[in-house]
Amino acid sequence: MKRRRPAALIAAAVIGAVVLVSGCSDEGKPVSFDSGPSSPSTNASPQGGQKKNDDASAKNGAAAQTLLPTGPKAEFTTQSSLGDGTKIGVTTLKGAKSGFTGKVWVWAPKQYFDEKYKDSGFPVLIALPGGNGYPKNYWMGTDLKLQSSISEWSKTGTSLPFIVVMPVLNPDAKHYYDGSDIPGQPKMGTWMTEDVPDLVRANFRTFKSRDGWAFMGSSSGGFVGLKSVLKRPDLFKAAIASGPDIVPDSPLWAGHEAEKQANNPEKLAQDLIDKKGPEVALAFQVGTKEGTVVPNVKKFIDTYGKGPVKTRLQLIQGGTHNAHTYVTGMGEGTMEWISKQMLAPVPSS
Repeated sequence: MKRRRPAALIAAAVIGAVVLVSGCSDEGKPVSFDSGPSSPSTNASPQGGQKKNDDASAKNGAAAQTLLPTGPKAEFTTQSSLGDGTKIGVTTLKGAKSGFTGKVWVWAPKQYFDEKYKDSGFPVLIALPGGNGYPKNYWMGTDLKLQSSISEWSKTGTSLPFIVVMPVLNPDAKHYYDGSDIPGQPKMGTWMTEDVPDLVRANFRTFKSRDGWAFMGSSSGGFVGLKSVLKRPDLFKAAIASGPDIVPDSPLWAGHEAEKQANNPEKLAQDLIDKKGPEVALAFQVGTKEGTVVPNVKKFIDTYGKGPVKTRLQLIQGGTHNAHTYVTGMGEGTMEWISKQMLAPVPSS
């Protein structure tokens, strides 16, 4: 199936860029994630829908699995600011393992700067756009309200306070690279699953365990997130795949069928089932007006949603193939389900 470039998704990227240019007086100024906003309000709950219990939090092993920033520190500049004082920063990453250089946007929730979580890791959500995803990642725009929604959901306990990481999806706007190391092309699979996480570990308090790492993506980005978790379950626990393609379809795979199948979510899911693990959590989201996407996703779930491949489907009533639809779906249960699969920040005693 040819990869989609829906107008709504592309428009989201353009609108996001406009919002950022016009609405952020601090844009371009240096920003540090070592210190930040004051402590959040006391009704914030990091437990992903579960009642806060310090003893229970300590027993889940998260504190022992915290990885403090390893360095070297990257130079971030402000891309935009949210109403709660948190900022979206951006840096240019020269991938040591992939050899690819591209932009990465990051956001840390208000809880990250709270004194009582200063020794705790935070879960990471790598958010990928649809469309070309180059030179922008539209999730860095404040118009889609991804970061502000996570902030609000974390207060009600329906989401963990994720660090959100938004790398470019492709190395150019000419082709889709399927988030893979296609022979003879930029190594976008290595960039996405190794270089980008290395950047996050160098600059943020994270978790050593894969239970602290997840992807979220829409359309072509949904495919990349789905494939990355199935291909590297040693590194990632979960994915939110919204309106995703199910199989690789970049024209750059021509002449490389074996490598293409090694990046096919269907084959990767079956391999996990045959090996009996490790367990992964895949949350699918589809708008009811998305046409062929709905049956394709349901077929994947019916065929491969068993054994270690845990799945959930959020049908978004009246939803179409666009990013605003998918944020709505996340608030209708997807984020709560994903959060329960992952490690939560642990407050100090």
